[in-house]
Amino acid sequence: MENIPTTADIVKEENLVYKKTKVLTDNILSYCPGCGHGTAHRIIAEVIEEMGIQDKTIGIAPVGCSVLAYNFFDIDMQQAAHGRAPALATAIKRLLPDKFVFTYQGDGDLAAIGTAETIHACNRGDNFTIIFINNGIYGMTGGQMAPTTLPGMKSSTSPYGRDTQTMGNPLKITELVAQLPGTCYVTRQAVHTPGNVRKAKKALRLAFEYQGKNMGLSFVEIVSNCNSGWKMTPRNANEWMEDNMFPFYPLGDIKTPAKLEL
Repeated sequence: MENIPTTADIVKEENLVYKKTKVLTDNILSYCPGCGHGTAHRIIAEVIEEMGIQDKTIGIAPVGCSVLAYNFFDIDMQQAAHGRAPALATAIKRLLPDKFVFTYQGDGDLAAIGTAETIHACNRGDNFTIIFINNGIYGMTGGQMAPTTLPGMKSSTSPYGRDTQTMGNPLKITELVAQLPGTCYVTRQAVHTPGNVRKAKKALRLAFEYQGKNMGLSFVEIVSNCNSGWKMTPRNANEWMEDNMFPFYPLGDIKTPAKLEL
């Protein structure tokens, strides 16, 4: 006999405030509790569902904390060698120009071993989206100093804090790529509060919409915490991020189609 919804089922559906997007699988996330990766995954998936492009989207997983991203998104996914996601995205987009293509990369994958691929893809203006998660540390491999580690910030390889005289300065790669002619939209967001989640989701939606209009490369940085690597509780990590990461990596749009100069 065919299942007929009851009045209770109908009322329950009408009162539904939120449900998990179908673009996320039911696999348990591999990220540490309190990490921003899970929230970033959710809003990316929601944007894909709301735009109706689930069957038209190809994501590229990196090497790093999000190496298993292909287990969590119910879309076509491709694994890239460490740092090579932008190069792979370039190939996919040129072979399949009608697809929505995005890379999802951490600061080590994108701003260390993958710096060349990132810079050249942005300079060429390849029409895909780069999503850059910046937590200022190598989260997966033991909390080592990253290109984005702040001056004075402690890590397993800078236990006394990053000394810029011997270890160099943090790389503000988002400001760097904003100067390149091929980038259409460059922004820096966060996902640690409901308000910031809404802003980050709006930025991701714009990035995909600009890609759909063939406007060039969109670059969305999300400043996140790493409570495990920072040796803090999630709450303390969020507070530390606000007090230390945001002054150095200020949130907001850096380059938009209507404002092409810095």
